[in-house]
Amino acid sequence: MHPAAPSSSAPLKAPPTASARQWELDMLRGLLLVLMTLTHMPTGFSLPLGQPFGFVSAAEGFVFLSAVMVGRVYGSQALRHGMPAMRASVFGRVQRLYLCQAGLLLLAFSLIAWLGVHNHQGGVTGLLEFYMDRPWTAVLAAGMLVYNPPLLDILPMYIVFMALTPWLLSHGHRRGWGLLLCASALLWLAEQWSAGAWLYGTLAGWSPVPYKDLGAFHWLAWQGLWMAGLWLGARRDPLPRLPGWLVAAAALYAMVMLAWRHNVGQDPMPGVAAVALLFDKWALGPLRVLNFSSLLILLLAAGPWLRRSLPRVTPLELMGRHSLAVFCAHVVVALFTLAFFGSTEVIRPWTTDAILLLGAFAALLTTALVLEERRQASGTRRGPKAAGGPTPPAATAHSPRH
Repeated sequence: MHPAAPSSSAPLKAPPTASARQWELDMLRGLLLVLMTLTHMPTGFSLPLGQPFGFVSAAEGFVFLSAVMVGRVYGSQALRHGMPAMRASVFGRVQRLYLCQAGLLLLAFSLIAWLGVHNHQGGVTGLLEFYMDRPWTAVLAAGMLVYNPPLLDILPMYIVFMALTPWLLSHGHRRGWGLLLCASALLWLAEQWSAGAWLYGTLAGWSPVPYKDLGAFHWLAWQGLWMAGLWLGARRDPLPRLPGWLVAAAALYAMVMLAWRHNVGQDPMPGVAAVALLFDKWALGPLRVLNFSSLLILLLAAGPWLRRSLPRVTPLELMGRHSLAVFCAHVVVALFTLAFFGSTEVIRPWTTDAILLLGAFAALLTTALVLEERRQASGTRRGPKAAGGPTPPAATAHSPRH
């Protein structure tokens, strides 16, 4: 039986938590942003360098890690300051995320669309096909988070998951996570039989947006990743020690998937649709989930050793610390690259692609450096006590990406 929680209106007594930032998590987020940029930049490097650790992309890692951080930060805030304070903080974060999405949409629907047409770049016009066909409907639907073109389809999912988070955390703290996790697993399982497409077909007529333009990510499946991360981050007790047999099995599976990926390619078995479904990214196929779980188990088992042994890579830390802004910057750079240089179908010298990637990473690092300077300057103005205090929750829980 789960212990009852005190009233939401009164601050709850929380266990001690580390208020200082964990550099290794920031560095991991920075690495995921690098992998995401390699995937989304339309260069000849995107296919061979995509999914380097097996049949798992940076998107899974980023969504899961973001959920863990949200669970830690806002779960602790709810315990220390009460549910109303946590809800206000989360919804403030949701507003900022929505403004970021609105800014990216404004750029895509105006300057990027015009450049795509002017430069005859099919990569842009194809990406914004529904907008090009029905612009006013697209603008309204995008504002309602219904129309989500490629590269712009992760933040809407994140916004909705964040908006549901106060209720999930409140239920988890008061009544335990068992029912929530079971319901989440059932939703994921239903999506393996295309529950989302069935629901869309059943409600056909409610939306003028075609099913394919709702976004590549199947939310009924990806909520499972968010729920698992939220539960892990909100736990009040540390995880028990992982048994050796589980770590060994995870290592074996991860190695098989790694060898398979780099010997066959990102399509696990070309021409065999049934196998592709088991590894499907957008619906989080079961073998992909196992691949992600095996890597997660290895990271948890090796975490203390990695923390002691890994060198601190400052650029990755900075990008991870300011991950929402860096993520938005990577989308902007990818959109402009599509508008000026075309998609991956355009054959270019590898040196041109390398320069484009270097320019993209320079832009991301510059974004992080500027924001870090502002953060430090703000801390200096507040004085030593404020500058040395814990990071505010809204600044600690960063957003995901592909």
